[in-house]
Amino acid sequence: MKLKKIIEEIDSIIERDPAAGSRLGVVFLYPSFHVMIFYKIANIFWRYNLKFISRLLMQLARMLTGIEIHPAAKIGHNFFMDHGLGIVIGETAEVGENVTIYQGVTLGGVMPSIESDAQRNQKRHPTIGNHVIIGSGAQILGPINIGDYARVGANSVVSKDVLPNVTVVGVPAREYSKSPKLKGFKAYGMSVNQVDPIEKMFGSLIEKVENLEKKINKLEKKSPNKKFTKVKKS
Repeated sequence: MKLKKIIEEIDSIIERDPAAGSRLGVVFLYPSFHVMIFYKIANIFWRYNLKFISRLLMQLARMLTGIEIHPAAKIGHNFFMDHGLGIVIGETAEVGENVTIYQGVTLGGVMPSIESDAQRNQKRHPTIGNHVIIGSGAQILGPINIGDYARVGANSVVSKDVLPNVTVVGVPAREYSKSPKLKGFKAYGMSVNQVDPIEKMFGSLIEKVENLEKKINKLEKKSPNKKFTKVKKS
């Protein structure tokens, strides 16, 4: 690990976390920084087929940080796990550059463990693009792709591909917004000012029902002898 790259990673954490006061604070106080040092060493051992030592190192890192990363996972530069506790990253997961994920996120598989023999040497975990933000508690499951600059809202469950520049939320995750300009850092993957797509849909339905009622009332006034069935709101 080159000193220049280490400093870049420290500075990238400071840029994304206003609570990070200094480089010294990141080095001594941030579990994301600590676990990535373990991961980079363990990944080297894994590539040299020293798998037991590699797994042992990451088990030690898990006990110290509360973050579980398989040493075979492929992780890009400037990866930041804010808070970090409870994060799980599986064996065949791939993470791009400048990715931010929050506590409780799982990059996991979907196949049952009873079929473990059939799953060996198979792609089972997600591929995360560059500049992606994944909110706390989100579950990204299976060999799917999350496009560059995508956002995943907190506690979402994603089991299908997410296109670049798209924000998804919910269980199962649904498209929330899409914009080619979605490139700024946005903590937790979404803004407090955005409206849930389901809430927006119901709002639109209620508005249509109200418009229909107004039309029926007008028709009744014009033809008082005719009966019209009013739409009942539940």
